[in-house]
Amino acid sequence: MSGDPGRATTVIANWKMHKTVVEATSYITSLALSAQQLRTRAGVAVPFTMMTAAAQAAKGTAVFIGAQNISEYADGPYTGEVSAAMVKDAGASFCLIGHSERRRLFHETDGIVNLKVRKALEAGIRPLLCVGETIEERKAGQTKAVLERQLIQGLAGITPQEAESLLIAYEPVWAIGNGTAAKPEDAQNEQEWCRSVLAKLWGDSVAAAVSILYGGSVKPENAELLIQKPDVDGFLVGGASLDVEVFMKILQCHKG
Repeated sequence: MSGDPGRATTVIANWKMHKTVVEATSYITSLALSAQQLRTRAGVAVPFTMMTAAAQAAKGTAVFIGAQNISEYADGPYTGEVSAAMVKDAGASFCLIGHSERRRLFHETDGIVNLKVRKALEAGIRPLLCVGETIEERKAGQTKAVLERQLIQGLAGITPQEAESLLIAYEPVWAIGNGTAAKPEDAQNEQEWCRSVLAKLWGDSVAAAVSILYGGSVKPENAELLIQKPDVDGFLVGGASLDVEVFMKILQCHKG
């Protein structure tokens, strides 16, 4: 399963709570001009307020636009929530689900994550499911158990056919935002384990086709080494994605 040539290298920017409509349009216009020359698939997960403008700027280019979150509900009296159908209507083609900040700061459980994955699929949005362990869980030797639980519960009820549209991101919580990424061999070990869990759910061939990205203090200096690992199929990039020139350097990293 490792190193499947059919898995395109995918790099996705997660802007989190940054940028304005004007800044987003300028960034994506610049990114699109360069991305068409690359073998890497480039995506940007933007705040809701600029999604339509971002999608318009990316229209007809190699860049694809996504949301950072969706509601677990399709519609209803949920003030301040945004549904999967709404983000699709605004121009999103994918959505981050279960990011560690959503789990930690907004108390999202594996059950809520599963509902969001289902809602994304129902709306025709590609889910990017994020999984990862805290430093306490890692020190306690619980990494594999945590990843297995998050994957099995987060993907409960998903069919092999639906799994074909999934993206997975392994983002060790202890590596996010502190400048210290996982070592390439550690990222490989955990992502290979994630793929083995997917194989338990749907079989080897489906698991081999799912792209698993690495997220956690990714920057140009470590991306080139990380991407050489067979089960690292790309990146989910936070802080380093805010500067388009830095993000472009990460996009230029590829296997071989």
